[in-house]
Amino acid sequence: MTQVYGHGGGVRSIRVPIPDNPLGHTLVHVVDTDRGPVLVDTGWDDPDSWDALTDGLAACGTGPEEIHGVVITHHHPDHHGLSGRVREASGAWIAMHAADAAIVRRTRATRPETWFAYMADKLAAAGAPEDHVAPLRAARRPGSLPGFSPADPDREIVPGELLDLPGRRLRAIWTPGHTPGHVCLHLEEEHPAGLPGHGRLFSGDHLLPGITPHIGLYEDPDDTTSTDPLGDYLASLERVAALRPAEILPAHQHAFTDAPARVRELLDHHEARLTGLLALLTTPLTPWQLAERMEWNRPWDRIPPGSRTIAVAEAEAHLRRLVKLGRAEAVAGGEGVAYVAV
Repeated sequence: MTQVYGHGGGVRSIRVPIPDNPLGHTLVHVVDTDRGPVLVDTGWDDPDSWDALTDGLAACGTGPEEIHGVVITHHHPDHHGLSGRVREASGAWIAMHAADAAIVRRTRATRPETWFAYMADKLAAAGAPEDHVAPLRAARRPGSLPGFSPADPDREIVPGELLDLPGRRLRAIWTPGHTPGHVCLHLEEEHPAGLPGHGRLFSGDHLLPGITPHIGLYEDPDDTTSTDPLGDYLASLERVAALRPAEILPAHQHAFTDAPARVRELLDHHEARLTGLLALLTTPLTPWQLAERMEWNRPWDRIPPGSRTIAVAEAEAHLRRLVKLGRAEAVAGGEGVAYVAV
């Protein structure tokens, strides 16, 4: 049975399942406006997910054909996956930050085999063993990557500006880190239950109540820039804490309060992780070797291949931060690029 939650003040959320994923579901938020409902994210592109979304909208007294617009916090398929189907049903506009919209357009234009080859090369450079890389080199099926044909957004979310939601005040806050174009959305209206603070924040994956968002790498086959996603994320956290929203409505788990306290927990977590990695880097390690030694939610030998790829990306994001801070450096030699503390 589809679960729908009322948050008051013309805001509800629908649990839309993510197939075969430990996150379980995406919370798709439904915001009433003077021109009809607007969705914040849409959920995974899957028949069961679509059924859950349509059932949830019916419970809200509406349907996909009545959606006025779709605001996407970031391009990942558990957030943007169903946007195209919603637009087909209603003619709704789709808004996304320019940095993530560029990724969507590059993804649509990139052949699947190019993407798999790119991923394989990146993992080999990170020191991954051949038995991990070989399946990616052999992959050729377009359906192997979910979200490979995401809907092309037709409106740009401009940081600091109000979105075009008639009768509502929803302001875009650029919060890169999880993706380069991730945005939080600040509903600048008095909290319907009178909670102290400044409005409500749709936080996407940027700020979650009980888990730490994945911070990996931004790159794709057509982007050669060297970025610092973790540095972006930490700075974005400070920006959100300064808003002091009365309530946070995230895309996973549940609504919560006290954004500054949660931000402090996340800042402390990443500082502790960076300190712990420096202790491991007394001898040169590749990102793969570092990931093998890092603490995860289960032992390394029980982590499946796809999750190991994500873990290596997170290890490399932390390494880039240490290099930028002058606390580690890359060294030549061996298999893949290795890093050592300085």
